[in-house]
Amino acid sequence: MSRRLTRWAVYVLIAIGFAIACVFLSNWQFERNETRAAQIELVEQNYDADPVPLADVIGADGALDPSDEWRPVTLQGEYLADQQLLVRNRPHGGTSAFEVLVPFRDADGRVFIVDRGWVAPGEGAEPDSVPSPPEGEAEVTVRLRPGEQLPASGRGAPEGQVPTIHLPSIAALTDGDVITGAYGRVVTEEPAGAGALGGFDSPTDDPGPHLSYAIQWILFALMGFIFIGYIIRTEIVKHREDVEGVPTPVKTPRRKDHDADVEDELLDVR
Repeated sequence: MSRRLTRWAVYVLIAIGFAIACVFLSNWQFERNETRAAQIELVEQNYDADPVPLADVIGADGALDPSDEWRPVTLQGEYLADQQLLVRNRPHGGTSAFEVLVPFRDADGRVFIVDRGWVAPGEGAEPDSVPSPPEGEAEVTVRLRPGEQLPASGRGAPEGQVPTIHLPSIAALTDGDVITGAYGRVVTEEPAGAGALGGFDSPTDDPGPHLSYAIQWILFALMGFIFIGYIIRTEIVKHREDVEGVPTPVKTPRRKDHDADVEDELLDVR
């Protein structure tokens, strides 16, 4: 095999390797698009559903079925205001706000963590003020959310605060049988608490760019083969032009024929 054919074979192998990588990345984006579509469908199904009692959704094991995320549930009991915690560095209002977590003892005796909303940061390490929850018996409607992971950086928080809504860690700071499979973002409180907290935005229904990215990776794979084909064709054309552009060599007469021509010329002179 000539060096030129070997070089072309290497080009093709590079294009194949590039295409395999593009197919892998395209499939990854298709999977992310499917996951995002399932999330949007779940929100549409549960977000505005009729509230049901907490015990109808969260069983004795305290686990949250993923299909029940965002579902509204009702709590009847009382807030444990003296065990309130603040979650720091939450992105609200264009700043690093604090979310206010207050344990709620439900009628079945279990304690459920309620996120009542957020407050802006103050001058120091804490907000200037935090509105109090309602006192005594209350009925609260919340939307169910799964807990969060501990920060990968290992960062902590001052006393009375937590870095994330990591429910097992919060349960260790709270009295009673705390449900660690889910917490709730408040929708309504009856009676209302003293003062107002910042509310939560509805989850977006934007599917994201995953589908377009998946199609782009497929196009990149095709473009790789087109580019390699273009390079090979260019080399073929250039080689053909080089061959056709070489002038035809002039044949030198053999010595014997040259001597015969000289003798003929001498005879003509005589």
